[in-house]
Amino acid sequence: MSLDFRIPRRNLLKGMGAAGLGSALGLGSIRPLYAQSVAPITIVINQSPWFESFRKTVEAYEAATGNKVELDVNPFAGSLEKQRNSVRAREGQYDILIMNSGWFTEMYAGGFVDPITDIDPGFRLDPEIYTLGDTIYYNAEKKTVTADGKLMSIPVSPLIPMLYYRGDLYQEAGLQAPKTFADLEANARKFHNPPGMYGIVQRGARGPHTVAYDFYPYLYGHGGGIFRDQSAGDYSVTFNSPEGREALDYYIRLAREAGHPKTAASDQAEVIQAMVTGHAAHIMMVIAAWSQMDDPNKSAIVDKVEWAPPPSLPGLPTAPGLGHWLAGISRNVPDDRKRAAVEFLRWYQTKDAQLETANAGGIPVHAAVYEEPIADERKYRWMKPLAEALPHAVNIYQFPEASEVIAILELGLNRAIAGEVTSVDALNGMADEIQKVMAGHFYKTGALEPLK
Repeated sequence: MSLDFRIPRRNLLKGMGAAGLGSALGLGSIRPLYAQSVAPITIVINQSPWFESFRKTVEAYEAATGNKVELDVNPFAGSLEKQRNSVRAREGQYDILIMNSGWFTEMYAGGFVDPITDIDPGFRLDPEIYTLGDTIYYNAEKKTVTADGKLMSIPVSPLIPMLYYRGDLYQEAGLQAPKTFADLEANARKFHNPPGMYGIVQRGARGPHTVAYDFYPYLYGHGGGIFRDQSAGDYSVTFNSPEGREALDYYIRLAREAGHPKTAASDQAEVIQAMVTGHAAHIMMVIAAWSQMDDPNKSAIVDKVEWAPPPSLPGLPTAPGLGHWLAGISRNVPDDRKRAAVEFLRWYQTKDAQLETANAGGIPVHAAVYEEPIADERKYRWMKPLAEALPHAVNIYQFPEASEVIAILELGLNRAIAGEVTSVDALNGMADEIQKVMAGHFYKTGALEPLK
């Protein structure tokens, strides 16, 4: 069931081009002429840990401009369903779509969102905005996200997984934050003392984008991947490479020898719960959960958690998978609402707006915010590690049928972690199914020799 809120009156590259008009205007300095100059807009959005910060940022926009914004708030799956229904209607219900990394390419490729600069040729992306693997652009001729495509969206929440670890335990043991997988495993084993303390608690449950999302930093951090080169249109499946096997074997070994005995049944809520109740030394979790660690109403380990980029093999960079959210403007709404949506995005991308987001507990999309004094405050100690990791974030999927591949990974990885199949059989089976999906959609694809 949706909740409608009527609210009263900031491989990853920086965006190119001069800052737009909104970038030069602070929260309190947007010109009064905007107050009654644009139509009210409606934004469809998911209920999530970062929603409250977005809501407060929208309130700041309304207070600064006098413009009206309605938020239609839904569960994760419900938001996607509403977006799909709206963009296929004769006239859309929603002006701005808050799109997840799992489906934004579907919206681009389907022509369901208009390029921002087609609506307003004068719009300029703030050069300090994270473009998150260039996922805000789309080249319709190449059918892929690429910096030479049109500007399709503005980042809303730059979510990636980070390593959460017990800083107090590390300090007592004289340890440094792990940079390699070997470091993480050694430290997890050191603290592993079940059932009171698990060295690490991981997600293993099957879901819409659950265990697969948590496995990406391990896969790419081991030098593996799912496809050979999506940007070049080469969808040859490389998931069952030796690197993929090493990554999955490592994930399973951590779970069995230094992790929770019910890893295969653990979802995000169980992983977070293990950490905030003081029963986990490490978790790899999306950064949006940071505030729960220091919430005295939820956490028994207030001020004890630290953050670090996900580990990787020596010589390889950290490689967290993008699980971010983007804001695009629906193609099938009246022009006055499209122009009003542009004004909101013009304002939202400014440094001042993103400082408002940070102060409200959100994750800024403007790089300069991470260099502000707020990043030195103890409460925001996650900001500098996140800024270190964001430039290495990996865009996992660049094609609209990503959900079909994710479903294959969810089932196969869950079965391997549960011990129902070997890692070799799981990887070979998933790779074969993924290759068939890509061939069925007429992508250039191929397969590796099966692992032995």
